[in-house]
Amino acid sequence: MNKTSAPAPDAWEELVTSALLGTARRTPPGVAPGADAPAALLDAAAVETVRRRAGLRPTRAAERPRPAPEDPRPALPAAAARRLSMLLADRPGAGGGSRRGTAPDLMELLPQWLSTANARGHAAPPHLLPALLDAARGRTDLRPAALAFAGPRAIWLARLNPDWRFALRATPGGGTALPPAEDTAAVRQLWEEGLFAERVALLAAIRAREAAAARELLATTWATERAEDRLMFLDSLRTGLSPDDEPFLEQALADRSRNVRATAAELLSALPGSALAARMAVRAEACVAVDRTAATPTIVVEAPHECDPGMERDGVVAKAPSGRGERSWWFGQLVEAAPLGVWPDRLGGRTPEEIVALPVTDDWRNELHAAWCRAAVRQRDARWARALLGAPSAPEAGGPGAVSLAERAKLLGTLGAQERAEWVAGFIATHGLSEAFQLLGVCAVPWAAPLGRAVVDALNIARDAGSYPWSFSGVMGLAERCLDPGEAGRLEGLMAVPDEAEDASPGAGGYWAEAFQRLVTTLRLRGAMAEELGGE
Repeated sequence: MNKTSAPAPDAWEELVTSALLGTARRTPPGVAPGADAPAALLDAAAVETVRRRAGLRPTRAAERPRPAPEDPRPALPAAAARRLSMLLADRPGAGGGSRRGTAPDLMELLPQWLSTANARGHAAPPHLLPALLDAARGRTDLRPAALAFAGPRAIWLARLNPDWRFALRATPGGGTALPPAEDTAAVRQLWEEGLFAERVALLAAIRAREAAAARELLATTWATERAEDRLMFLDSLRTGLSPDDEPFLEQALADRSRNVRATAAELLSALPGSALAARMAVRAEACVAVDRTAATPTIVVEAPHECDPGMERDGVVAKAPSGRGERSWWFGQLVEAAPLGVWPDRLGGRTPEEIVALPVTDDWRNELHAAWCRAAVRQRDARWARALLGAPSAPEAGGPGAVSLAERAKLLGTLGAQERAEWVAGFIATHGLSEAFQLLGVCAVPWAAPLGRAVVDALNIARDAGSYPWSFSGVMGLAERCLDPGEAGRLEGLMAVPDEAEDASPGAGGYWAEAFQRLVTTLRLRGAMAEELGGE
């Protein structure tokens, strides 16, 4: 730290105080009051300034930072760089009104721009990295894409500015270069001596490349790891999970940590051929049967009366959440972990669609179907997902199997993008937009043509019906980000202010016109962004 050789350490403060208060109220020491006091004050300040500068003591020069690493990716096109500068310069408005006008929300387009730029493999312009890191600092949802786009120089900058330290935490290993896989000695040394974040990054990198090698590396230190670390390391086995992992996971079922045991059981239940899945199948099948004596075949449920040690070892949590019955809690966990392939044989050779359609006695239907939903999501079983989703035009928005729209959204995630979009489009055509918001969030972007048309048609119907316009602002915001930019031309006819019906919300027509104008403008902007980035 620089120091001064000052005989009067308070002299400068006295001069500053006099300048602020005025020499008529206060004169510094050595300056006579009167008309010449202001000039004398300035003279004294000049002398003090020279004295302070001349009195600096030389210090040891700090070590220069190492140069930033090179980014080998191709440079961003000039037009795209200008666009990025505009997106980063935009800040959310501070106004409190509910009307947004016709201007696109540029900050909401930044995630999509980053995603496209990363897909094209472009490098970030160096001069925009500070603004990019500032944007990512304020929005955690931007961080993965922003840091991927910023590349290795983001880590270099983060080490120089405490405000950007999040980049070190968000990057596995804090940006530390991992040793090559063939350097087994370096890999083993980093695994045994590295920081926790470095070890997580190392294990994830090896798992993505060679699953067995990662599992074998983890086994070398498993017994000595802390419980919280074992949980994180075990979670990395989700990548490339296969039957080869079963012996290791079976051992983890005896772990001291309940969370580790639960995670191991969850992973084993995602392997329908595992021994745990077979044990769960036996338990679940004992609880579910078909009553053929009834006029209509009916599923009967007899939930377990206790949670024995074997069930707990296989991941069943014995203590039920508050407000939940113990037997139904245990039953749901058994069915969720059992392979879905056991049910057709157990229930009379029926297909999943026929099984889901069967009545269930004693109000067990929702519990049984919800457990099947969770099993279909965990096992990525598209056929059971379709059966539980049912037809999108079914009268009940809840569906034949799912107990909520949230469950249906998860089931849709097991289907392909095109099938998912077509199903949601059919749902909107029957039930409208108010029930479909959660479902739209799981559809691929840009929306497929049938889904885009369904959304726009539903918005148009709501406008013509004089509906309260602000209730659709969320869907309109999704459409701005997700609708295919090629749809802009088809929407131009909706930009005019419609005639308002007598029972319409006051000012609704103007709002709808603004909303559709903003939608068209945003779609055109997104199309221009894609072209600037070299899109098709």
